[in-house]
Amino acid sequence: MSVKHAISRGLELGRSVFQLGLLKSGGRVVAKLRADRLRVGPSVRTVQPQAFLPSRYRYYRTSLKGLAAQLQSAGFRRRFGGGSPRNRAVFLAFGLGVGLIEQQLEDDRRSAATCQEIQAVFRKKRFQSPLKPFASGYKLEDYIIGSQIGKGSNAAVYEAAAPFAPPKESKSSLVELREDEEEVGTARSLTCCSLKTFPLAIKMMWNFGAGSSSESILKAMSQELVPAGPLALKQEKEQITLDGEFGVLPKRVSAHPNVIRVHRAFTADVPLLPGAQEEYPDVLPARLNPAGLGNNRTLFLVMKNYPCTLRQYLEASTPGRRLGSLMVLQLLEGVDHLCRQGVAHRDLKSDNVLMEFDSDGCPRLVITDFGCCLAQTDSSLQLPFNSMWVNRGGNASLMAPEVTTAVPGCGVVIDYSKADAWAVGAISYEIFGQQNPFYRAVGLESRSYQEKQLPPLPSSVPADVQLVIRLLLRRNPSKRPSARVAANMLHLSLWGRKALANQDGVGTRKLVDWLLCQSAVVLLRGCSGPSGNTVEAELQRSFLSNLDLEDLRTAVGFLLYGREQRQACILSA
Repeated sequence: MSVKHAISRGLELGRSVFQLGLLKSGGRVVAKLRADRLRVGPSVRTVQPQAFLPSRYRYYRTSLKGLAAQLQSAGFRRRFGGGSPRNRAVFLAFGLGVGLIEQQLEDDRRSAATCQEIQAVFRKKRFQSPLKPFASGYKLEDYIIGSQIGKGSNAAVYEAAAPFAPPKESKSSLVELREDEEEVGTARSLTCCSLKTFPLAIKMMWNFGAGSSSESILKAMSQELVPAGPLALKQEKEQITLDGEFGVLPKRVSAHPNVIRVHRAFTADVPLLPGAQEEYPDVLPARLNPAGLGNNRTLFLVMKNYPCTLRQYLEASTPGRRLGSLMVLQLLEGVDHLCRQGVAHRDLKSDNVLMEFDSDGCPRLVITDFGCCLAQTDSSLQLPFNSMWVNRGGNASLMAPEVTTAVPGCGVVIDYSKADAWAVGAISYEIFGQQNPFYRAVGLESRSYQEKQLPPLPSSVPADVQLVIRLLLRRNPSKRPSARVAANMLHLSLWGRKALANQDGVGTRKLVDWLLCQSAVVLLRGCSGPSGNTVEAELQRSFLSNLDLEDLRTAVGFLLYGREQRQACILSA
């Protein structure tokens, strides 16, 4: 074995032993070596700052720098001085490897501190709802109600206007969709209702068995209040103990550009709205339809009116590669925001995603309809599954494998922490012009499919985006990236190509340099006017406000792994 190979072997040994946790307490080792060398009592252990250490290193409390020095001097001379030159070289390199880890930890601490500073700056810039706040609107009579714009299994949605909240000026009721720069074809358009006349939407819940008192209605439908703003309910209603199915009080999520915002929530008598007798006669109360099964009062939610749903948009247009990537990224950002606040949507599908368009013509996606959500007070996203009668969520076709294959029993829980991210992977097929592989037309079932059965995505879809979708659809949730890691992968693919340009790997310092540049660009863009309100600017702010060094490293690792796999396929071909 050459000296070069010996040193290489020792360095690798030093790193692997450290990372696998095979070293005993560093404090005892250093104290023993120091005592052997100086013949004095045990030294005081040096405590490392724990907060900035990566999670896999946090159980070490002693200075590795001192340990490395002792391994290279006292330990080497006293214990291995009589060995062969080869063994001495290996052990010396082992000490050098531990010393290099100390330097790496120092870099990690600095990088983590920088990430925390960036995160703190952007978390102060909270997202503001596009609608101006208004002080009235707690009664149905306060609104002018127009035509029906949507109907689901538990509610109908109508366009609405509020005289006390004058709408913003709108140039046209025709929403123009600009084509992606790389997409060939003429500009398309999508006609929608006049947002200028009816800037709001009112969702009327269907009340079958919740009773007609305000308190019982709010208790039974408390999940619908998850995206409600702080002024959505009247102050006296806020004091009601809303012990619905999933918690004592309805969990509220903070505002986010990719999550719907409920501006008002109130109960009122069910009115006879346009199309009610034809569209949903059975849910009307007996005073409006003698054969109706509904109660006299129900819950009404007031939200912003959006031009269309994601499904409607995809029926009329196929986004290009960049717009499609931005749309998938928005869904991941919305899901990550919900997960961070202890909410699992559990009914994510293209019908439950609303859309509008920014000043650049880029689609802005908004997750809506929280009637099936899991919003526990402990934020664990784990649902006890001790009976087959436990509600597992909404659309069975888009339930993650760990949800559909769960078998009820004593102590069994369903973990929803990555279930919505799996659904995003399935919806991504629709975004890129394909049929959803888990709908009947394709025939795959989330309960039993194999990953190799997933249909290929169009060749026009960027390779990194294809990798993200494949990873999101992994059956095993432990091998599936979280929504945050998947979103980081797309952020790096869209805006961090220079940081990933080094084929030999991506260093922490290089990543931090890129993050600092991105922060400066986003801050300057936010100060320069309307360009700071675009979808891309919102996505970049969301990324920087949720910055975590370990999540970012995991995303880099997935991307580099995907590159290696693609290169191996090219070489084998």
